[in-house]
Amino acid sequence: MAYPYGELDTLVPAYATTIHKSQGSEYPAVVIPLAMQHWTMLARNLLYTGVTRGKRLVVLIGQRKAIGIAVRGGNMRPRWTKLREWLAR
Repeated sequence: MAYPYGELDTLVPAYATTIHKSQGSEYPAVVIPLAMQHWTMLARNLLYTGVTRGKRLVVLIGQRKAIGIAVRGGNMRPRWTKLREWLAR
């Protein structure tokens, strides 16, 4: 798309970052790509973190199957912590 010189001030730079690096931040708009090719990243907690970064607009782009796996938490692994032992002390 071509912009006339007089409209160049209406363009706003866009940046990309990872969900991991965005934790604790908030953005006006967030676009989250979800694809089966990256099935190891289809985790509910990552999707939740990504969605909650968007202040006004969140767009999910991807395959229905990938979004379904992420929503259901199909790739969740158990966390191995010693929290139970520490709390029992």
